[in-house]
Amino acid sequence: MKTKTIQKDKVSVITLGCSKNLVDSEVMMAHLADGGYDVVHDKWRKGRNIVVVNTCGFIDRAKEESINTIMEYADAKSKGKIEKLYVTGCLSQRYKDNLEAEIPEVDAFFGTAELPKLLKKFKIDYKHELVGERMLSTPAHFAYIKISEGCNRTCSFCAIPLMRGKHISRPIEELVNEAKKLAAQGVKELIVIAQELTFYGLDIYKKRRLPELLRELSNVEGIEWIRLHYAYPAQFPMEIIDEMLVNPKVCNYLDMPLQHASDPILTSMRRNITNAETIDLINKIREKIPGIALRTTMLVGYPGETEADFEKLKEFIEFARFERLGVFTYSHEDSTRAHIAADDVPQELKDERAAELMILQERISHELNQKKVGNTYRVLFDRKEGGYFIGRTEFDSPEVDNEVLVSAENTYIRVGDFANVKITSAEEFDLYGEVV
Repeated sequence: MKTKTIQKDKVSVITLGCSKNLVDSEVMMAHLADGGYDVVHDKWRKGRNIVVVNTCGFIDRAKEESINTIMEYADAKSKGKIEKLYVTGCLSQRYKDNLEAEIPEVDAFFGTAELPKLLKKFKIDYKHELVGERMLSTPAHFAYIKISEGCNRTCSFCAIPLMRGKHISRPIEELVNEAKKLAAQGVKELIVIAQELTFYGLDIYKKRRLPELLRELSNVEGIEWIRLHYAYPAQFPMEIIDEMLVNPKVCNYLDMPLQHASDPILTSMRRNITNAETIDLINKIREKIPGIALRTTMLVGYPGETEADFEKLKEFIEFARFERLGVFTYSHEDSTRAHIAADDVPQELKDERAAELMILQERISHELNQKKVGNTYRVLFDRKEGGYFIGRTEFDSPEVDNEVLVSAENTYIRVGDFANVKITSAEEFDLYGEVV
C-alpha cells in the first residue's frame, strides 16, 4: 500500500506595491498552506523551489520595480536556483501578453482576479470556506482588511480601474467574520483599506454603509483600533467623521489623497472638487475632531502644471498643515484619460517640485511634533530595533507615518502591547518618549 508522500515544494511569495496587494498575497498564502505547501512571505530561503511574484503596475517606478523583481527570479530559474516562477497582480493583469513574450522564463502569468487559476498550478482548488482566512505577513498585532475591490472614480491619471475593475463591496457579515478570525490570531488593530472607502455599500446595499461597518467591526472582541485608509474627498460623507467622533475604537486618523489644489489641475484630473471646496471640507472635519490626523498624497508634474499651479499647491499645504503628507511625481500611463495630453513637465522638474514639497512638509511636521512634547499618548508597539522599542500612536499608520521610540536600556515592553508614553523630544518624523 502506498503511503502519502510529504509535499516537497516550498513556496516564497513576493509582494510589491500597496497594502491591497499584501492582503491578496495573504489570502493566496492561506490557500497554499491549506493545500499542504510550506509557504513564506518575501524571503529568499534555501530550499524554496517555487516563487510567486505579486506585482504592482500603478506608476512607472512601481512597474520598474516589478519588472526588475521578475527578472531577478527569472535569472534564478535559468541558473537552476528555483524550479517554478509565477507572476500575478496588477502589472500582470495589465501587460500579460507583453510579459509572456518578453520573459519566457515565467511559467504562467495571472491577473488580479485569477487566484483560482493560479491555485490550479499547485493542484489546489479555491475553497470558498477559506474566505476570511489569511496567512498574515504583518506583525501579529495588526492587519489590513480590504472592504472592497476596484474603483468607479474616473481620475484622469489613474490606471487602477483598468487593473482592478469596478468597485465591488464585500458584505458586512463576511468582513466581520474575517475580523473575528484576525482577532483570534491576536490582531488588535484593523487598518481598513479600499481604493475608495466612501463608496462602500453603494453597489450591494444601494447606500453608503461604512459607518455601520465600523460599528460592527468595533464590536469584535479583541479589536482595539480601527484605522481608515483612502477616502475620496468629493461629496465626502461626514457620517464617517460622526462615527469616528463617537466610536472610541476608530482612530482619529484619515487618509484622504487630495492630489492637487489648483483648480485647473483638479478639473483636468477629473477630481470633482475645487480648491475652495477642499478647504471647506478640511475645516469641517477639523471642527468636528480638532485633534484628527489627516494624511494626504499630492501629485506633481501633471500635464500642463505651471509654476502658478505649483505655487497654489504650496500655498494650500501651508494652509492645511497636514499631519502626514506624501508626494508622487506624475507617471504618463497609457489608456488613461490624461495620456492624450502631452507629458510636458520634464522629469527633473517633477523631481524638484516633489523634493520642495517634502522639505515644506518636513518643516510642518517638525513644528507639529514639537507641540506633542510633554504630552502622553497611548502607543502600540510594533518591534524592537537596536536600542529602542518602536511603536505608534493612534495618529500613525505602519511604515508611512511617525514612530515613537522608547529606550530599551531600562524599560521592557512586549511587542504587540499598548503602553502610555510621555513624549520627551521630537524630530521631523520621530517622537521619543518614556513609559509612564
